[in-house]
Amino acid sequence: MNPETMKQYLSVSPEVQAALDAGKPVVALESTIISHGMPYPKNVETALNVERIIREHGAVPATIAIIKGRMTVGCTADQIEYLGKRGLDVPKASRRDLPVLLARGEDGATTVTTTMIAAALAGIRVFATGGIGGVHRGAETTMDISADLEELAQTPVLVICAGCKSILDIGLTLEYLETKGVPVLGYQTEEMPAFYTTHSGFKVDYRIDSAEEAARVFRAKLDCGLRGGMLLTNPIPPQFAMDLDYINANIDAALKECEELGITGKKVTPFLLDKIQKLTGGASLEANIQLVYNNVALGAEVAKYI
Repeated sequence: MNPETMKQYLSVSPEVQAALDAGKPVVALESTIISHGMPYPKNVETALNVERIIREHGAVPATIAIIKGRMTVGCTADQIEYLGKRGLDVPKASRRDLPVLLARGEDGATTVTTTMIAAALAGIRVFATGGIGGVHRGAETTMDISADLEELAQTPVLVICAGCKSILDIGLTLEYLETKGVPVLGYQTEEMPAFYTTHSGFKVDYRIDSAEEAARVFRAKLDCGLRGGMLLTNPIPPQFAMDLDYINANIDAALKECEELGITGKKVTPFLLDKIQKLTGGASLEANIQLVYNNVALGAEVAKYI
C-alpha cells in the first residue's frame, strides 16, 4: 500500500490524527446508523450524543463515512448533519461498494465492514457500534451472510457491540466466527447478548471482566501476528432490555413480511429494523440507542489500554 496513493482516498481529521500521533485513545464509529439506522433528526442527535459520551470518557471519537469519494475518518458536525438529512439517499457501503464509490467521488454510509477498513488504514484499533451483521436466518438456502464476518476474520480491529442483531441466526453466526478464528468475548457475561436482549441461549468463547483485560487480550493477538479482529460483546443495560419472547415474535412477523415482499440483499436489515420499530411502538429504537451509548462508553475505556 502506497501512502501517497492512499491520500486521495483517505482523509483523517486533524483532531483524530493529532490524537493518534500522541498515542491518545481513539474510538471509531460507523455512519450507517446515521443514514439508515433511524429517522432524522433522531439520527443526528444520537450521533452527536455518542461523540459526547466518548469525550466524557476521555477518548476521541472518529465517526467514519465516505464523503465525496474519500474515506473520512473523523466527520465534522456538519458532515454528520449532512448524512442524517440525506438519510436513505446515502448508499450503504460495504467492501464490494467501496472502490466504486471512491472512484466515482460519491458518498457512502460505512457499515461495520467499511468502518473497520477505514479505521485500520488510519491506525485506529477500537471500533464501537450497535450490533454486527451475521448469518441470516435461512442462510442454508439463501447464502445470506454479512460481509462483517469476513472483515472480522482479516482486519485487525477490536469491535465492541451488543452481539449480532436479533434478526439473525446467532448460533450459525458464532459457528462462522469460530471457523474464521475470531475470538468472541463477553464483557462481564458468559452468554452472547442478542442486541435488544441480554440473553440468547448461546455462550461466548470467553468472559472478560474489565476493559483493561479486553485490551490485553487484543494486544496479545496483535503481538503474535494473528490475522483478523476480535469481538467484544457488551449486553444492553438491563433497564433498557426487551423481553426475549416479545421481540422474537415481532422479528418473526417482520421476517414474514420481508419474505412476502421479496426483499433481499442489503435492503433486508434496514427493512427489518424499521418494521420492528413500528411493531414495538418505537421501543426497539430506544433500546437500540441505549445499547449504542453503552457500547461507546466501554469502547472509550478499552481504547485507553490499547
